[in-house]
Amino acid sequence: MADETPVLTISHLSKNFGGLPAVDDLSLSVGKGEIFGFLGPNGAGKTTTIKMLVGLLKPDHGAVLINGRDLARDTARCKQETGYIPDRPFLYEKLTGLEFLQFMAGLYTLPAEIFRRNVPQYLELFDLAPRQDHLIESYSHGMRQKLMITAAFMLEPPLIVVDEPMVGLDPKSARLVKEIFKQHAAAGRTIFLSTHSLEVAEELCRRIAIITDGRLTALGTLNELRGQARSGAAHLEEIFLELTGSHELQAVIQALQSSDPHFS
Repeated sequence: MADETPVLTISHLSKNFGGLPAVDDLSLSVGKGEIFGFLGPNGAGKTTTIKMLVGLLKPDHGAVLINGRDLARDTARCKQETGYIPDRPFLYEKLTGLEFLQFMAGLYTLPAEIFRRNVPQYLELFDLAPRQDHLIESYSHGMRQKLMITAAFMLEPPLIVVDEPMVGLDPKSARLVKEIFKQHAAAGRTIFLSTHSLEVAEELCRRIAIITDGRLTALGTLNELRGQARSGAAHLEEIFLELTGSHELQAVIQALQSSDPHFS
């Protein structure tokens, strides 16, 4: 059960590109032990937000606090406490899988005993152990994603920021990742999860934020989001479509289903 201690605080965060707002005055906080969902349609500003949270982009306005520390002022300490799993991981292809994990452990000054405890476990879970001494250039996209997930979770950071973690994963690995997320949160650590999979968000996330055109549209538990959806929709997909202004899509789908009995 998450408590209310803010691990991540986003305060009036804004970012413009060419005079157009990608993220517009975004504010929210995420507590210790929470899996927090961050949803929005394509182009809503999710990836731009994530890149600001992990220090890859500087905001035009606003602040990001990690455990109360300002990312802009205490960058090294904040990054040390943040793991990042991007949707398209960049990996050094001329390293082996194990060498990459050793490299990441060195960057984060991970104690050797934690490395020895965590890495074999994750490599076995993800069926990477037989390939740990192979060059990453030989890895499939799914294997690279699993290696990046291993790199983030072996560090045991207070906060992990995740952008589309299930892309390229087989069903077994996707199930494992969900369970690892739950264990991470149960240990009092926090996950900020951006995903297009509403099923994943509904299963894992205690609270969910929905952004549209860079602005916060809705925030709350699933029950609270149901209350914000005037239609009384029960499922997150229907709530998401209504709150992002895509409810007309539901009418289109219903029309297709009624006109073609084979459409589903």
